[in-house]
Amino acid sequence: MKEKGGSRAAVDERYAQWKSLIPVLYDWFANHNLVWPSLSCRWGPQFEKATYKNRQRLYLSEQTDGTVPNTLVIANCEVVKPRVAAAEHISQFNEEARSPFVKKYKTIIHPGEVNRIRELPQNSKIIATHTDSPDVLIWDVEAQPNRQAQLGATESRPDLVPTESRPDLILRGHKDIAEYALAMCPAEPYVLSGGKDKSVVWWSIQDHISALGDSSKTESSPGASGSKGKTANDKDSPKVDPRGVFHGHDSTVEDVQFCPSSAQEFCSVGDDSCLILWDARTGTSPAVKVEKAHGGDVHCVDWNLHDVNYILTGSADNSVRMWDRRNLGSGGAGTPIHKFEGHKAAVLCVQWSPDKASVFGSSAEDGFLNVWDHEKVGNKKNPNSPAGLFFQHAGHRDKIVDFHWNSSDPWTIVSVSDDGESTGGGGTLQIWRMSDLIYRPEDEVLAELENFKAHLASCAPRS
Repeated sequence: MKEKGGSRAAVDERYAQWKSLIPVLYDWFANHNLVWPSLSCRWGPQFEKATYKNRQRLYLSEQTDGTVPNTLVIANCEVVKPRVAAAEHISQFNEEARSPFVKKYKTIIHPGEVNRIRELPQNSKIIATHTDSPDVLIWDVEAQPNRQAQLGATESRPDLVPTESRPDLILRGHKDIAEYALAMCPAEPYVLSGGKDKSVVWWSIQDHISALGDSSKTESSPGASGSKGKTANDKDSPKVDPRGVFHGHDSTVEDVQFCPSSAQEFCSVGDDSCLILWDARTGTSPAVKVEKAHGGDVHCVDWNLHDVNYILTGSADNSVRMWDRRNLGSGGAGTPIHKFEGHKAAVLCVQWSPDKASVFGSSAEDGFLNVWDHEKVGNKKNPNSPAGLFFQHAGHRDKIVDFHWNSSDPWTIVSVSDDGESTGGGGTLQIWRMSDLIYRPEDEVLAELENFKAHLASCAPRS
């Protein structure tokens, strides 16, 4: 991260300063060292509630160097509840160690690198993955057998190489590699993907969910013909053809997202700098196309869960832009509501908070995860701080490739960095929740502090 986040010495100094402030800035924090980097991280279902902590599935991956297979990892995560963790405990951790709060539950041998993981909202035990192929792979993670890769399991020791896990379903439709753009619909069991073939592909897995895990049911797929790249377990897994293939981009599609209130509407962004809105009810051409949404490749997009008029995009031009779809014209014109400029390198991921409609996060190659509130844009108190920025997570020392808000535990985030540039390999997974004194209404916080001040005064020895 030398070019993007400053010199190594500057990054280390920044990190040391951040670590000293953990007891002040965070309600809870956990650091988990990864032997292999993970390009994606997602929360799965919460399966146990206790007095002081909850237990929840966590999905991540292992992007290996070939000495062991690439894997999809299902972990059990203990999420400490608010105002439970002691301040001195959360700041005492070893960066090279694995967290006791994260334990591997199951390993799936993945056919190729795991570039993206997305869970089905109606059943988060069903997930989709992207790899370096035209296919989208669907997994029932609870039904899949546990397969543990062994160090040294290479071609010289084929007896140690576990066979690849078989996807429960393969979605066919792309004509070239689809690496990153992947989304699952909140309303229906639909899947959306984008790829190097410049297309957006839309599937329904409704008729196949009941067959997940049943290897006796197979289908052939004419949609696979003419596609480039290797395919996964082509002979064994059932295949599904798309409901629609949508054309409108002039370059690789980098990200896609469904409208939270409509299974027929979605959006996409790409290396052509475009933001496109689609409506499957009106055909496979763009409903709205913003030609120059950014001054560079657009890497990520998200649609607001609470107000479906608002869309976020993040770009290689280092900015996050917020759009109101009511203001977007079909002629390619469009002006963002606001440009959020606080990153010093390409933005890789944006996501609206499930806890407050005006709050969202953005992560970038500069190693920062910024938390913004667009309602604070006009209430700028610090002239040295970007408008709308109210929290900056600086716990990673390399590019943050993915993060995910936890919809089961409010204001809790999991984030992952690829530490290849800073350490030569591996990654860092962090689970954290900022202090509620930071995001709660100011009058509430002041009232609590006054009560605390009065309590201290009452405890003081009387002269």
